[in-house]
Amino acid sequence: MSKELLKEIEVSMKKAIDATKRELAELRSGRANPKMLEGIRINYYGTPTLLKELATIGVPEARMVVISPYDPSSLKEVEKSILQSDLGITPVNDGKIIRLIVPPLSEERRQDLIKIVKKVSEEGKVSIRTVRRDGKERIKSLEKDKKISEDERFQSEDQLQKMTDKFIKDIDTILEDKEKELKEF
Repeated sequence: MSKELLKEIEVSMKKAIDATKRELAELRSGRANPKMLEGIRINYYGTPTLLKELATIGVPEARMVVISPYDPSSLKEVEKSILQSDLGITPVNDGKIIRLIVPPLSEERRQDLIKIVKKVSEEGKVSIRTVRRDGKERIKSLEKDKKISEDERFQSEDQLQKMTDKFIKDIDTILEDKEKELKEF
């Protein structure tokens, strides 16, 4: 019984890691990255549609993203949505594709982004700890309902703590990588 619960908890912790990665990927560093366009929605014939569903997004150079819409008539809407986003980059529309030139980061902006990265990673850690707390309560209730023994509860709690430590360490690694990326570019 506790093995299924631990698997369930592990899945929840992985989701917290994935959410943290996704949020950090959307942060604009000085390097071009297609993921920075991840959340942008285009008003495509009255339907809000994700940009990645309407166009090919490529990175031909370290500081340039190229967007090629499948439907050339949607170029104006794509351009408008990018301008309205909080990306802070002005799109260059040549009638066939849109180019985004990613400007280098100022030192002040770099420091602000590092603070945001730390905040996002701390939120990820809090999510993992919340999953751990809920899992621990569920393990204790299994013991209370006589579905597992006291020894099984101790073993499950130990495995839960090891799992938590591993995922917290993963978030620390993600944080270090993102900080390094911000400092390099």
